[in-house]
Amino acid sequence: MEKIGIGIDIGGTEIKAAKFNLITGEILHQKMLPTEDGKLVDGKPVFVNSVRQLIEDFSNDAGPKLTNIGLSAPGLVQKNGRAIGYMPGRLQGIEGLDWTSLIDSNLIIHVINDAHAALMGEVWQGAAKCLSDVVMLTLGTGVGGAIMTDGKLLKGSIGRAGHLGHMSIDFEGVPDICATPGSIEDAIGNATIIERSDSRFKTTHDLIDAYAEGDEFAKEVWLKSLRALAASLVSLINILDPERIVIGGGIAKAGDNLFEPLKDLLVTREWRPDNHSVKVVPAELGFWAGAYGAVYNSLLSSRSI
Repeated sequence: MEKIGIGIDIGGTEIKAAKFNLITGEILHQKMLPTEDGKLVDGKPVFVNSVRQLIEDFSNDAGPKLTNIGLSAPGLVQKNGRAIGYMPGRLQGIEGLDWTSLIDSNLIIHVINDAHAALMGEVWQGAAKCLSDVVMLTLGTGVGGAIMTDGKLLKGSIGRAGHLGHMSIDFEGVPDICATPGSIEDAIGNATIIERSDSRFKTTHDLIDAYAEGDEFAKEVWLKSLRALAASLVSLINILDPERIVIGGGIAKAGDNLFEPLKDLLVTREWRPDNHSVKVVPAELGFWAGAYGAVYNSLLSSRSI
């Protein structure tokens, strides 16, 4: 019998929901609603009702074929995997929400961090399909990440594992938002592009466009960022020995302007025993990666119960 799963991905501006065929991994239907972060109804975040409505709509359609529901969101997940335990600054009211109780579902709603979900989605149906040792970085406003080793998602003691953007590449550098000196996030994240480019560029996309057109100043700034990224990647390779590194996020849309110079930098920086090199590839699932990973995490979690 066909098995159906629902994946929910709560972001700062949008909630993405998808119904999946769990046998093939195919998305059967998808919907989006605004998150409306900060708005409350009867003391609860508006996004709770939105998630409830999305799950109800898909559940009614799937009927008895529905076997799994997963949800991803920013923040550190509680040990029981049913709620976000720590998420300061965004998604007001999400901390401590037990989604299984809130939705009143007869299925457990398994919760996963959004960056972890992106990696799990890529392992299930994307750029790292069927692999067991994978590192993922997402390059955007900041730098996120996740690690799978020996087929298991690395979560750590409090769910903090995978915050790769806060890896130090300059021990005397300026502390980032997590107090890490000289982090890779500050070296390539879009949040610092104005400072890094002496106010010449407002976004990393503007910088890359100028680099592609041969602007010498843009080349200097962009390649400095890529040297920092290469240093962080070879460190991760030496520590974790992954089969593949997946790079996603908005900056990854730069395509060859990112991956070609990065590949050249790794040639002289990566330790390659017996000429073995680690493939660095773009993510494939894009906008819906979190929904893919949420439902896949639910599938794996339900099997372990």
